[in-house]
Amino acid sequence: MHVHTLLKAFAIIAAVSAPAALHAQAYPAKPVRIIVGFTPGAGVDIAIRLIAPKMADALGQQVVVDNRPGAGGNIGAELAARAPADGYTLFAGGAPAAISYTLYSKLSYDVLKDFEAVALVASVPNVLVVHPSLPAKNVKELVAIARARRGELSYASTGSGSSPHLIAEMLRMQAGIQMLHVPYKGTPPALTDLLAGNVTLMFANILSVLPQAQSGRLRALAITSAKRSPIAPNVPTVAEPYAGFASGTSYGLMVAANTPREIITRLNDVVTRVMQLPDIRDKFLAQGAEPLSGTPQDAAAFMRAEVAKWGKVVKASGARAD
Repeated sequence: MHVHTLLKAFAIIAAVSAPAALHAQAYPAKPVRIIVGFTPGAGVDIAIRLIAPKMADALGQQVVVDNRPGAGGNIGAELAARAPADGYTLFAGGAPAAISYTLYSKLSYDVLKDFEAVALVASVPNVLVVHPSLPAKNVKELVAIARARRGELSYASTGSGSSPHLIAEMLRMQAGIQMLHVPYKGTPPALTDLLAGNVTLMFANILSVLPQAQSGRLRALAITSAKRSPIAPNVPTVAEPYAGFASGTSYGLMVAANTPREIITRLNDVVTRVMQLPDIRDKFLAQGAEPLSGTPQDAAAFMRAEVAKWGKVVKASGARAD
């Protein structure tokens, strides 16, 4: 009787634990979605679309990129934060989400509490580009023109409080110049107006703007990385005339909080292996981006650091959004 009772108890335990074990082993059993909070053609969209097919190969399931632009990336972030914690919805996070943490006084999600970090993907500098009609050939000449034409120069951004907006504000404050801010709903419309000469300049993600700069349709004056980029060695850094000026955009993948640890580990392993593939690394490096890797803990620590870094910039600029 005692043995029978034990066997029955073991059977019950096995029956209860089997679904969870099968769920973990079967993952993924259907397509995986990566939500991008910006329009197609934005830097984060370009980066995620580079790795999505390789992720699909490794997972054995389709990986779909789902663009949900709006509110500085917050529409996509809110959708991802409310998704089931089952690993089938990922969010391509980074600087925009870190900025929103301080920029917005009210958000329906908390990037540090409502998400679990999965993996880092890449670090990407921004490039200061101007319309060719502006005679400036470097940052010092741009600043001189801005001082002579106080408030006449206009700069585009991907939205109020976006990293291009805040980087331009950093330059404006450091150089003591006045410029008109013209926010757009994403990179493509901002670049379209810049190419048409409707705005004067923009700090743009190198993934988005390098082709136009290389073709001469725009002129690259400076890059925001701490050192010059190997793919654009003739473009000086903003830090050369303004010491300490360095800022870039980094991307990573996250899932909703409480996603099973084994699924996060699986996804981290897949992303890490994809980012180490020679062809993927070459594609990122060829576009001026630095491939990143690390554990989920590394990615979580990085996001906390991004929130702290951008929080200081937001407060210094006085920017607010609600």
